[in-house]
Amino acid sequence: MSLTEEIITIGMCVLATLITRFLPFALFSEKNRTPKFIEYLGKALPAAIFALLVVYCLRNVDITSGSRGIPEAVSVLVVAALHLWKRKILLSMAGGTFCYMLLVQLVF
Repeated sequence: MSLTEEIITIGMCVLATLITRFLPFALFSEKNRTPKFIEYLGKALPAAIFALLVVYCLRNVDITSGSRGIPEAVSVLVVAALHLWKRKILLSMAGGTFCYMLLVQLVF
């Protein structure tokens, strides 16, 4: 890419980020009530996104070969236990990732 193309690309990324950050505040001010559908999406989408993330992460696990999915299963249990214990999503995700990497690198 040329310097001009790089500047345009960075500018478009900045513009897209700003639009996605500020557009909800422009559309849904505190003066007007937020539509019920938007409130529903705010409640339903986080769980749906995490369910999709679990499916995506476990889609290629083959229980008939290699480590038979043991590191993945243990890591899922670590994520669930950490989340039930502390209720901190970043801790749960980091703990599960750390557990998986330890198991894959040192055990299996």
